[in-house]
Amino acid sequence: MKAFKIIIMILAIAVALYEQVSPEKNIYIMVIAIAVFMYGMMQLSAKTPSKNQDKEEEDVN
Repeated sequence: MKAFKIIIMILAIAVALYEQVSPEKNIYIMVIAIAVFMYGMMQLSAKTPSKNQDKEEEDVN
């Protein structure tokens, strides 16, 4: 599933970059592609543990 999200994010960025260099820019496609990329980054980074997780656990004790 993680690989699928990464592939979708790469495709979204490729579409956004393609729209950026095309002569007739479609702002809606660019916004949707960037939103898909940001959502994918949010999903992937949600599983990354915090650097301060150990400190937070010590503060609770």
